[in-house]
Amino acid sequence: MTLDAVIILIKKLADVLLVWMVLYFILKSLRKNVKMILLFKGILIILGLQIVSEVLNLATIGYLIDYAIMWGPLALIIIFQPEIRNVLEQLGRSQLLGRHKILTVDEREKVVYEIVQSLEYLRKSRIGALIIIERDHSLSEYIEKSKKLYADISSELLIAIFFPNNPLHDGGVIIQGDKITSAGAVFPSSENLKISKRLGTRHRAALGIAETTDCIAIVCSEETGRVSIAVSSELRYNLTIDEVKLILLEELRPKKPIIIDEEEEGDNDEVNSQDN
Repeated sequence: MTLDAVIILIKKLADVLLVWMVLYFILKSLRKNVKMILLFKGILIILGLQIVSEVLNLATIGYLIDYAIMWGPLALIIIFQPEIRNVLEQLGRSQLLGRHKILTVDEREKVVYEIVQSLEYLRKSRIGALIIIERDHSLSEYIEKSKKLYADISSELLIAIFFPNNPLHDGGVIIQGDKITSAGAVFPSSENLKISKRLGTRHRAALGIAETTDCIAIVCSEETGRVSIAVSSELRYNLTIDEVKLILLEELRPKKPIIIDEEEEGDNDEVNSQDN
């Protein structure tokens, strides 16, 4: 096989790979967006009607469908402009190099411990709260519009933020790594029609941000004191504190193993031997 043939083969493989990546991203966005799912169903119905009209030779319905297909893309761009913008923003928020900071085991356990401790107090006191933990998708858009704190995470600070009459208690807290980045953040409400009408604005906001990003959204209900977690477009309702702890530890676990440089590891072993 010549070099030119190899280059042509690589180009074809890259072309197919890019097409599959685009299809994967579109299908992933469809799964998380209720309006896009309805749009996709509508397109399938129109295509089905076109096939039926051609088979049965239905001139009128075929004529109308041809016009719909001709002008449909332009109409969809105008009508679904916000959804298209959200998809593009989601692509821009993706961090190709992964989470901005990979927590160590001790840091991860401390973050989970402080959050769980605050939730224990909040649920017993029936204080509403919304805690968002950033992962691979950046939440800078919401941080910019909220009150920036950049404080070490602690259960006392979380309780103080959500305490009644605090100016920031109505919004959500955003956590990056092991820091509380901001408070009073406002998130989009989910438009999922399957959500129970009994759930309030905090639960809808938690599910809304979980549908558009890969964050972990924790909700404490002001009315019932129940704790819920929204992650991967799914709301897990009325969890126990132990269940919350296990979910957080699992979701915050690094996706890739931490690689330790052999030379650095050798230096550490040498230091340990000297200490001994």
